[in-house]
Amino acid sequence: MTRRQILKSRLLWAAPLALITMVGLGAAAKMRSPLPENLDLSLTRYSDAGLYQTRLDTDMNPVSIGAMHAFIVTLRTRDGRPVEKAALTIDGGMPQHGHGLPTTPRVTADLGGGRYRVEGIKFNMPGWWTVTVHATSGAGGDETTFNLKL
Repeated sequence: MTRRQILKSRLLWAAPLALITMVGLGAAAKMRSPLPENLDLSLTRYSDAGLYQTRLDTDMNPVSIGAMHAFIVTLRTRDGRPVEKAALTIDGGMPQHGHGLPTTPRVTADLGGGRYRVEGIKFNMPGWWTVTVHATSGAGGDETTFNLKL
């Protein structure tokens, strides 16, 4: 093998390795970035379009890492009336890490009075998490995102 061929072979290996290293360093820097200032940690919020007032309650305080959680979502109209028979889906993730929840939460009970039990929420590491409630009822579809700092 000539010296030129050896150099070409090394470059073929070095270029992808350098690219992977740069992507990894970028991801690590993003994960270490500080939380946004004025991060709203309130558990009662209006949905993005203002259709609903949404409240998130949990049976575990503080919310722990690694445990399965159940949340109660309370959904009200903007003027405070309970939203009955809404269709809810839940998702979330870690904005700084770029991944979603490690589980697939689902509504397991309509408790009446605009209250819904959601089970299957798990947080597998400390940091900034979001939980988004997507609600659809006769008033329309809207979503509310909650910030949690674990």
